[in-house]
Amino acid sequence: MRPKIYIDGKEGTTGLQIHARLGARDDLELLLIDDDKRKDTAERKRFLNAADIVFLCLPDTAAREAVSLIENPKTRVIDASTAHRTASGWAYGFPELSAAHRNAIACAKRVANPGCHATGLIASVYPLIASGLLTKDTPLTCFSLTGYSGGGKNMIADYEASEKRTELYAPRMYALNLRHKHLPEMQTVCGLTQPPVFCPIVDDYYKGMATTIMLPTHSAQTVWETLCAHYAGQTLVSVAPLEAGSAMISANTLAGHDGLTLFVNGHDTQTIVTALFDNLGKGASGAAVQNMNLMLGLAETTGLIP
Repeated sequence: MRPKIYIDGKEGTTGLQIHARLGARDDLELLLIDDDKRKDTAERKRFLNAADIVFLCLPDTAAREAVSLIENPKTRVIDASTAHRTASGWAYGFPELSAAHRNAIACAKRVANPGCHATGLIASVYPLIASGLLTKDTPLTCFSLTGYSGGGKNMIADYEASEKRTELYAPRMYALNLRHKHLPEMQTVCGLTQPPVFCPIVDDYYKGMATTIMLPTHSAQTVWETLCAHYAGQTLVSVAPLEAGSAMISANTLAGHDGLTLFVNGHDTQTIVTALFDNLGKGASGAAVQNMNLMLGLAETTGLIP
């Protein structure tokens, strides 16, 4: 019998991208709510409890409400919102971090899908702390370039308007209060004693992300070797040859892919690590499908483009 899958919030950017990855698969049964009933609580509850796995592609408050509607003990949840990323009882959906993370996802009833910017920082920082190369109290600085699709329907409409505002043609820094919503999971998952100083930047391209941390006292060679050892054998996270991006790195290079590549550049005493990936792929919908595959006992790359 094919597993039944329901996407609550299929009309949003993340939901549409998940549906696109699942729609052509014949090993799953997609449950599709009528358009005029998608905000009907009783009908949503019926679908939520009929599914084997539910994707929540909703604002935080709506995601918490959706979880409260689930009474079927067999229904498993992958939440793409921020609501449960540091919540007790929820597995953090980044299987490449450790064998423990992978096993927790495979066995979990509730999985919190990582945030896009958080994915980039954690991919770089977690292995360096786990290896002891960085301490948990290391002050970290990070900037992250993203395509405008990460801003959702309203931002997409602004950028794709026939006569868009002049400022939309240039990179724009945001979250300048240094309290971006992905900071709690960055700090918690990496075990940091303080959040990084984090500056996100949105630019005039649809999708793709480049998240860079700066290490002012570490050797590029040592950092690269540590990351290579940590991700050896992984399919969807890889480490490029040392100094592979020494000319230029384009943030949209992996647009349309579901993997993530780490680039290490620098010299003996200063290093930068850049996580390059698609904010809608490994940064959102691709990661959610990867987690679903693991929960169903399938090959994790099923339906994905590494």
